[in-house]
Amino acid sequence: MASNSTKSFLADAGYGEQELDANSALMELDKGLRSGKLGEQCEAVVRFPRLFQKYPFPILINSAFLKLADVFRVGNNFLRLCVLKVTQQSEKHLEKILNVDEFVKRIFSVIHSNDPVARAITLRMLGSLASIIPERKNAHHSIRQSLDSHDNVEVEAAVFAAANFSAQSKDFAAGICNKISEMIQGLATPVDLKLKLIPILQHMHHDASLASSARQLLQQLVTSYPSTKMVIVTLHTFTLLAASSLVDTPKQIQLLLQYLKNDPRKAVKRLAIQDLKLLANKTPHTWSKENIQVLCECALQTPYDSLKLGMLSVLSTLSGTIAIKHYFSIVPGNTVTSPRSSDLVKLAQECCYHNNRGIAVHGVRVLTNITASCQEKELLALEQDAVFGLESLLVLCSQDDSPGAQATLKIALTCMVKLAKCRPHLSQSVVESLLTQLHSAQDASRILMCHCLASIAMQLPVLGDGMLGDLMELYKVIGRSATDKQQELLVSLATVIFVASQKTLSAEVKTVIKQQLENVSNGWTAYRIARQASRMGNHDMARELYQSLLTQVASEHFYFWLNSLKEFSHAEQCLTGLQEEDYSSALSCIAESLKFYHKGIASLTAASTPLNPLSFQCEFVKLRIDLLQAFSQLFCTCNSLKTSPPPAIATTIAMTLGNDLQRCGRISNQMKQSMEEFRSLASRYEDLYQASFDADSATLRNVELQQQSCLLISHAIEALILDPESASFQEYGSTGSAHADSEYERRMMSVYNHVLEEVESLNRKYAPVSYMHTACLCNAIIALLKVPLSFQRYFFQKLQSTSIKLALSPSPRNPTEPIAVQNNQQLALKVEGVVQHGSKPGLFRKIQSVCLNVSSTLQSKSIQDYNKIPIDSITNEMEQNVEPHNDYFSTQFLLNFAILGTHNITVESSVKDSNGIVWKTGPKTTIIVKSLEDPYSQQVRLQQQQAQQPLQQQQRNAYSRF
Repeated sequence: MASNSTKSFLADAGYGEQELDANSALMELDKGLRSGKLGEQCEAVVRFPRLFQKYPFPILINSAFLKLADVFRVGNNFLRLCVLKVTQQSEKHLEKILNVDEFVKRIFSVIHSNDPVARAITLRMLGSLASIIPERKNAHHSIRQSLDSHDNVEVEAAVFAAANFSAQSKDFAAGICNKISEMIQGLATPVDLKLKLIPILQHMHHDASLASSARQLLQQLVTSYPSTKMVIVTLHTFTLLAASSLVDTPKQIQLLLQYLKNDPRKAVKRLAIQDLKLLANKTPHTWSKENIQVLCECALQTPYDSLKLGMLSVLSTLSGTIAIKHYFSIVPGNTVTSPRSSDLVKLAQECCYHNNRGIAVHGVRVLTNITASCQEKELLALEQDAVFGLESLLVLCSQDDSPGAQATLKIALTCMVKLAKCRPHLSQSVVESLLTQLHSAQDASRILMCHCLASIAMQLPVLGDGMLGDLMELYKVIGRSATDKQQELLVSLATVIFVASQKTLSAEVKTVIKQQLENVSNGWTAYRIARQASRMGNHDMARELYQSLLTQVASEHFYFWLNSLKEFSHAEQCLTGLQEEDYSSALSCIAESLKFYHKGIASLTAASTPLNPLSFQCEFVKLRIDLLQAFSQLFCTCNSLKTSPPPAIATTIAMTLGNDLQRCGRISNQMKQSMEEFRSLASRYEDLYQASFDADSATLRNVELQQQSCLLISHAIEALILDPESASFQEYGSTGSAHADSEYERRMMSVYNHVLEEVESLNRKYAPVSYMHTACLCNAIIALLKVPLSFQRYFFQKLQSTSIKLALSPSPRNPTEPIAVQNNQQLALKVEGVVQHGSKPGLFRKIQSVCLNVSSTLQSKSIQDYNKIPIDSITNEMEQNVEPHNDYFSTQFLLNFAILGTHNITVESSVKDSNGIVWKTGPKTTIIVKSLEDPYSQQVRLQQQQAQQPLQQQQRNAYSRF
């Protein structure tokens, strides 16, 4: 994450140059607020959300909201409306207001206005602030009063505020429930107001009794007011209340099914389906077999396609959850009916070939999910129904490039991948139907089909060879025009070809791809294909494409980036010439590869900018360079057994030292150093893994595989040479059981297992060090290097972006200036922070809590006796976990500086994700503290020194007499 952002962001706002930016921006807006022109005042108000986004720290936000509260108090209604909109837009920053009482006091003064519109805006403002003032009794009282107002605008505002406070405050919800009930049941209340009051009851979920009373009221309403609008609003509120309280969900499902089955109105049926879908997503485990049966019967009986589509979408959602197992489970005592004759299966089979493609795709999805999750023998025959249904949908949708057809095709292709994964014997027919249809499909459909083929080939690489011929034929004929879809199709097809080729691309395949790229592609398409080649390990193809792109970029940073990728591909290509048992050529191949890697890292460093430092890429490549150098060193060490065999007196030396390994000569020490180097590399790979919070799972798995390679070689050295007796193979034996998601991982796992078998067969068979041992190590290195390295997505593309900004208080005016603290006092260090996200927050993982570690070290000390001071007083070491709320967190540390001198305080943050995994993301912030002697101690010390001086003078006089 933001490991490089070491500057505190409160330095942006209070004491440095950047704080001047925040202050000047606030002063500029304040000038607009004080303007006599209404337009300038409004413009200043609406610019505040941007200010909060840029400087999201409490000092500025508190000042800004107090200024807005002043505008709200003295301005006209239009300005108040602008302030209300700003407050609603900045909801996540409200809890950073420090002077809540003062802020609310200024806002609340307007509630006593004679203008009902002003009162209405104030009520909406109070409702928007409910999250920070949930228990303000004066606000509660004002809302209750305003519900009885004769002004419609004020009453609507009071309803809005009541809903917001009910969601936040249990006391308010309990107090307002009876009032709402009276108003809804009162004859004087207009129907449109009743429709607005009913949704407030969805927030009555704070305890069971409150939820029960709200449910009883809703039950009365549903029977007392049978009009369409009232039933729709009441049922939806019923559903939301049940989903929040979690107690009455089964009853609510039954009620909705009852309305779906018996109510003749289509609008009510649609609402029931919509709410059933919501409950199917949120609580699928509460659906009983009878519930699903009723839904199937309704779907079979309805003559309306739109309703059938809705019911099938609910069933397709349920079919992917535990509810489908409940449906097909056999309950003791019941008459056993064949699963194949169940209504759900009948419905799905009937809908598979429906003329409405939405209904057809949901039918197929239900069949696919049943096939995937249920293993009963009678249900196995359904897999053919699912395949035939998918094939017919494929033919239907691939000819149509409308958005609806593409969405349907996407669901069908997802089902194909799922089916191929859980039933591998069906994958051949699925792939054949895809390849057949690929020739006649629309370009938009072809792209999706290519993604599907690539996904199936990644899971089942054995199918790759069969695809290649058809794919190459298609690649030759597509690309007649340079439209966006054609460019996208070129990339998608090339990706499938790379996956299908598995190990190396033939010269013919490379020629066809390059020829097509020269004809119609633009530079971006060529770059994307090169990127895919790097990910799949086709480095020779990638190098040629990067080389062709070097002269087509306008920025020198892009030039250096492409040049570095070209050099890395060239370096990896050098390793493809490795042959088993050919150790001399292996050394030269590694040396050649290192030469290109060093060129590439220099180019990569030149490509980095302050905004894009390429820290992951640089560290990944540096580790690869160090790993190759370690391999090279191990080769040389193994060769030293021939070039520098142990001396004749080696056995005597070993007996003298009591170390049997010394009889092998200098190779034993070299092997020990080599093992430590590989362990150090594994540790560095682990650090890189922990620093890559935003990386996708494939990239993290790749880093993990590199770490395992280092641990494997270090284990092999230990097991064969350094400590054969205590070597254990149990912890390494299970590596092959994990499911591999890519061809690269599959091949690496195969190498690991092969190397471990070889090491285990040699272990304890021969006394170390023999030529058998060194040959085994050399072959292990060659086997690892023969698997082409995969440069995964995070190396090229960052889909998720997360960073943390820290602010320390107190903070010095100048970063080099120390903060003064008296040694008899403790420093209260306040640490605030803001979590900042990119365009896709939480795509791969979310921050659950932030771990703050504060440590202090003594830099320089004053002249005094330290022997009597315990070591605890010299350093501080503290740690706290804080959960961010609305991306903001704050905590305090008490630090003790008993020793006079200069202390360095370091605050480092790391994050814990929702799985409990800790990521060392940074940033790290440092401040300097100077501990000074307190005046009283200083005065006492000086008095003691002055009192001791006459005594010392007397002693000197006494000695002089002798």
